Amino acid sequence: MRLKDEQIARLAEKVLGDLERAQLVQQKQGRGAVLTGIKAAIAKDVKQEEDLERDAEALLEQTLKAVGGQGIDRHKMLKMIKDKLAKERKIVL
Repeated sequence: MRLKDEQIARLAEKVLGDLERAQLVQQKQGRGAVLTGIKAAIAKDVKQEEDLERDAEALLEQTLKAVGGQGIDRHKMLKMIKDKLAKERKIVL
């Protein structure tokens, strides 16, 4: 999933707002610090997912080159590789 900085900021606001309304957070350092932490966590997650996507594409290309790529459903194989890498890296897609 590719998110722009503005989208990450809006998502972080939504997450923090929901946590505040549910009274699930106590802000010891102020709202801005908490919001910054949430944005950083989301950005890190997006980066991990982008890295996984890139690595899966590279692995798929290597595999297709090695076997000739005949009769292989590229989309299905890419999904299988992404699922395997996500499991190994403990990333939730």
